Amino acid sequence: MINLFTEPLDAFCGGFFLLTAIGIVSTRQILACLRLFVIQALLLVAAALLIGVKLSSGDLVAVAVITFVTKVVAIPWVLKLSAGSEIYAQREIDQVLNIPLALLISAALVLFSYFVATPMVTAVGQPFTDINLPIGLAGLVLGAFTVTVRREAMAQLIGLLVMENGVFFASISIVPHLPVIAEISAAIDVPVMSLIIGLLIRRIHKRTGSTVVSELATLRED
Repeated sequence: MINLFTEPLDAFCGGFFLLTAIGIVSTRQILACLRLFVIQALLLVAAALLIGVKLSSGDLVAVAVITFVTKVVAIPWVLKLSAGSEIYAQREIDQVLNIPLALLISAALVLFSYFVATPMVTAVGQPFTDINLPIGLAGLVLGAFTVTVRREAMAQLIGLLVMENGVFFASISIVPHLPVIAEISAAIDVPVMSLIIGLLIRRIHKRTGSTVVSELATLRED
């Protein structure tokens, strides 16, 4: 029965995956951004499981389990532990653009991603690429846009993680039989990167009282 509804369920996951990426662009609180990232990671896991079962790819099912442990459990825990509660207590995130303009540009970027991905879908010719490739590319672009418009270091880090999620969402349809060892490597690298950056952000916040990147760029060593 699940095979019959695999593509609609994958499209459902993809639609909400895209909404979480847009939500991260527009959300004003860091903790809310982190929660949206966790939801996005869960949708990524669900899509990987659906495609893995449909294509009988044990590697992809294993990758989905690794992704759940890494992105749904480990990374949020690492970020909260390393950055500290004072970072997430901030009510507002400084942003280059106002929210309505950011949402308008986000919509334009999504349309752009779909136009760019159309010829790529035809060239790849794999099952699910017509769903996952455009949405994954849109997630990548929206993550980069988040890094561009956010001024807070933690929000920019979440944008980088969204970019990685977008790449993964597209890749599970292009190479569903990717060896598990490749995902294990990423599963180690990404939490370590998050830990290092989180500790750095916490240290900077304690020293300067701010994590606004534009202000940090003006700091000089005494």
